Amino acid sequence: MRFDRFDRAIAETMRAWGGPALRLSFAVIFFWFGILKPLGVSAAAPLVLSTVSWMPLFSAEQWLSIIGWWEVIIGLSFLFERTTRLAIGLLFLQMGGTFLPLVLLPEVTFQPNGIPFLPTMEGQYIIKNLMIISAALVVGGTVTTRSQVDEDRRARRR
Repeated sequence: MRFDRFDRAIAETMRAWGGPALRLSFAVIFFWFGILKPLGVSAAAPLVLSTVSWMPLFSAEQWLSIIGWWEVIIGLSFLFERTTRLAIGLLFLQMGGTFLPLVLLPEVTFQPNGIPFLPTMEGQYIIKNLMIISAALVVGGTVTTRSQVDEDRRARRR
């Protein structure tokens, strides 16, 4: 019995802190990695530049800066509960582009030893974005209006 109560208390604490912790983590990661791009000091710049070199309207360097500022906006949007939906929408749009190097640059994202599905460091960097997408789904599932939260609490008490 004591273990059950202890386990429930831990789970409730994790439930209470998990969403805010994920939002803060997203804010830090997207702002930090994003701002490096327009500043010209991102380790991901060569990969991004190679990926966007075919895109119209702007030069690859301009696209790099646009993508960086987009990521900064995602990060800042995750800081506030009210803009979390916006952050998730922008994140999902951005994620589509992050997987492009797997298709457009397989010589960069996969090892050339003939064994399929053996990613390089760059490939691993991209594939880990599946976890970011999953975490965004979790955060999105916690975004409710204050009245919905209050209504849910009242319903549980009945």
